[in-house]
Amino acid sequence: MNAPKPTRTSTLNRRQFLRRASATTAVIAAAPMIVPSRVLGADSQTAPSNKINLACIGVGGQGGGDIGGLSRFCNIVALCDVDSRHATKTFEKFPSAKRFKDFRKMFDEAAASFDAVLVATPDHFHAVAAMAAIKHGKHVYCEKPLAHSVGEVRALMKAARESKVVTQLGNQGHSFNSIRDCVEWIQAGAIGQVHTIHAGSDAVNSGVDQLASLKEQHPVPPTLDWDLWLGPAQFRPYHPAYLPGSWRGWTPFGNGTIGDWMCHVVDPVFWALDLGAPKTIVAKVKDWDPKTQGDAFPKGDVVTFEFPANAKRGPITMHWYSGVERVPRPEEFEADDKNIGAGAVVIGDKGKLAYGSHGANNVRLLPAKRMDEYQRPPKTLPRVRDHHADWIEAIRNGRKAGSDFAYGGALTEVAMLGVIAIKLAGTKLEWDADQAQFANNTEANALLNPPARAGWTL
Repeated sequence: MNAPKPTRTSTLNRRQFLRRASATTAVIAAAPMIVPSRVLGADSQTAPSNKINLACIGVGGQGGGDIGGLSRFCNIVALCDVDSRHATKTFEKFPSAKRFKDFRKMFDEAAASFDAVLVATPDHFHAVAAMAAIKHGKHVYCEKPLAHSVGEVRALMKAARESKVVTQLGNQGHSFNSIRDCVEWIQAGAIGQVHTIHAGSDAVNSGVDQLASLKEQHPVPPTLDWDLWLGPAQFRPYHPAYLPGSWRGWTPFGNGTIGDWMCHVVDPVFWALDLGAPKTIVAKVKDWDPKTQGDAFPKGDVVTFEFPANAKRGPITMHWYSGVERVPRPEEFEADDKNIGAGAVVIGDKGKLAYGSHGANNVRLLPAKRMDEYQRPPKTLPRVRDHHADWIEAIRNGRKAGSDFAYGGALTEVAMLGVIAIKLAGTKLEWDADQAQFANNTEANALLNPPARAGWTL
């Protein structure tokens, strides 16, 4: 069900409310502040004076989509993008917003004008932009994955916890009704004790086929500030193979398919089973040499995670499949069932469950006859309107958002550990989550927090 609407009207103006909410988040989480029903009701009825002022970093592509969703609740007051051509549509849609290329200048010159920040840049830029927002006391919505390394994830989680700003990871399926169905079924014992998960995505995020072309020289487009686009990444000449969009396939900028999709696909089981951190990780990769092809992710990989038992369940093994390596087709599928492109098969001692990506869409028990006969358990988890609304309502009510950096950061960390395992394919890594280091491999430890370029450290 939707969150209950407030029953009385606040006399605080928008600026007073947000200042108080930011300063007292921990206290009012137990006794939410009440705001006008029009703020949480029909979006078209929300007066501009009751909207949150939002600054946006990375406003083309996914950022443009996020801005479209958030503009229902927010005044878009500042837009920042290093490529004016890629950002053109968003710039034109919000002509009154101040424009910037460098987010550092945006904070220096306009921080007083906004309350919250959207970060929707390439992965390698997430941490520096989100950290700047947190240090300025701004609420943050950051696209997934949260960061580009385990060290960055841990730093953002710590900063968000200490600052008490309201955060949200952009794995929008976390706010779907279907993920709540999935979590409730698993926790109600629909398939018994879960012991194995097969999850993955057939998206191929790899620059391997373009490695040879990197020797070519290309002029930087006049609309792009290449040095700013690189940000914390080590300098290299501009090449159109890197952007826009294709940066996910390159290790200096993206996190491959596992970084792109795990925060969507693994989210349901991470929540339902309280997976936490794995104790071991090992990757298998074919036709890829990290010494000669390490700038690009492979076209496919299989990463196996072993999660230790906790108070409510036994140990769990999760196999992640990227790109050309596909999630195995369950034998219980009907003849007309499509193979799983992006999604998971969850195996328990009393049955199996399958779902697609983004909020466990099309979640069902296997075989189909079991789904037809299944008596759904009570709906115990609160339903929310959507992911953007959940973040905004969390800010207004002084509570945590559903996929805040505490939850979303831990989920992202699993993916980042998988990235390290891929880079050291064939080596079984032993992860000590408490010490935030590998117990058996110094080379892997060196990859936990790669150095950033001067001027771009957290």
